[in-house]
Amino acid sequence: KKTSAIENAVFLDTSAIIDGRVFDVVNMGVLTGTFVIPESILLELKHIADSQDMVKRERGRKGLALLDRLKKSKGIKVLHVPDRSGEGSPREVDEKLIEIAKNYKGRLITCDYNLEKKASISGLTAVNINTLANHLKIKAVPGESLHIRVLHQGKDHTQGVGYLDDGTMLVVENASVDIGRDVDVIVSRVIQTTAGRILFSKKI
Repeated sequence: KKTSAIENAVFLDTSAIIDGRVFDVVNMGVLTGTFVIPESILLELKHIADSQDMVKRERGRKGLALLDRLKKSKGIKVLHVPDRSGEGSPREVDEKLIEIAKNYKGRLITCDYNLEKKASISGLTAVNINTLANHLKIKAVPGESLHIRVLHQGKDHTQGVGYLDDGTMLVVENASVDIGRDVDVIVSRVIQTTAGRILFSKKI
């Protein structure tokens, strides 16, 4: 079937809608285009909002509320389009989303690593909000000095832990006695984990 063109189409998947950070990026004007919500994504979102699980239900309702707010925002165009209707399994919903996004020559915004990779393999431009957030984190390097407030004790009882403005964890050696105080530190090493970067430092 032929599809009518949608200029600069941006497709949001369920994970990105529930996560919510994409709406802040849109409201800042960083991400522009026509935001497209396929029927299967809306059905999946409503299904989560009706879940018996309290956490899932709250996340689903929050996602629907954020989507509704986006629709009512001035200067932002949101379209609801039909697809091969029905909720289906998560895999089927992903496949429908990739198919319709390719048909409209759009981009996909997600927080789902597997969906991002599947979309990229299919030749679709996909942006993972988590990857974007990691790219925007402060790039501190060993030898750099920082001013930090020690908030709590680390895994080792001698360590203190603080956080940079972007949420990056900073472990300070021999700083458990400085909890609640500001200290000057020098970064000694940087460790990359699946959850993000952790900085280790020593007091100056």
